[in-house]
Amino acid sequence: MAGLEWYQLALIGLIFVWSGFVRTSLGFGGAVLSLPFLLLVLNEPLVFLPIIAVHLMIFSSWIAWRGHRQLVAESEDGRPATSNIDWAYLLKAMKIMIVPKLVGVVGLLTLPGNVMTSIIFVIVLVYAVGYVLDRPFRSNHRYVDYALLAMGGYVSGTSLIGAPLIVAVFASHVAAHQLRDTLFVLWFILVVIKMVSFVIAGVDLQLVHHLWLLPCALVGHLLGERAHRHMLAGKTNRYFRVLGVVLIIVSVMGLLSPAG
Repeated sequence: MAGLEWYQLALIGLIFVWSGFVRTSLGFGGAVLSLPFLLLVLNEPLVFLPIIAVHLMIFSSWIAWRGHRQLVAESEDGRPATSNIDWAYLLKAMKIMIVPKLVGVVGLLTLPGNVMTSIIFVIVLVYAVGYVLDRPFRSNHRYVDYALLAMGGYVSGTSLIGAPLIVAVFASHVAAHQLRDTLFVLWFILVVIKMVSFVIAGVDLQLVHHLWLLPCALVGHLLGERAHRHMLAGKTNRYFRVLGVVLIIVSVMGLLSPAG
């Protein structure tokens, strides 16, 4: 990012504020709903993915730990009756996702950047159409669960944007009060795998840019905490439809641009 203009850096900072907001308010989407915008500023996925991965590790562990501490504080004897994380289903899902995840990581590190960018925009476009039509991915069958988890693991390995596929399954099997924190633990595990692969492959982790982009994500995180409390009691269909329209426009622009 050394050669970018000041306004491009400002846009990247704002997008990371947005990323932190979406991740915390929804429990997912910090990558899938920000990466298309980032690629319009700089069409190099491997520049942004390590930064997004570190943010996921920090904020997912933070939120999951806070959820545990809240349960402890609410219990009478200091030992919560239930966990804020569904460990049993998390383990079951990981057994299905681990191999596709590793295959996806290899694809990310071997495919040309412009090919990977086009794949990302196509995936986001599919998600966006589902949001606009108010028909997001749903899972009601065991074998559909397996397929969605495997696909989600692969997409997560390639670009960290497999969340909508994975959430479609987890939302059907994990209790509502455990869902967000369970997902955050899952994101942490998946991101650790990706970060290890980045280090092994010698990918630039953009450590210098973490110094100013992490505070941007923190601002979004704090705003997202407030939004999450409001969204628990409200309807978000209109929000997702508007977001879907924006993502369709961005994805089409990205696919039609010469750099894409």
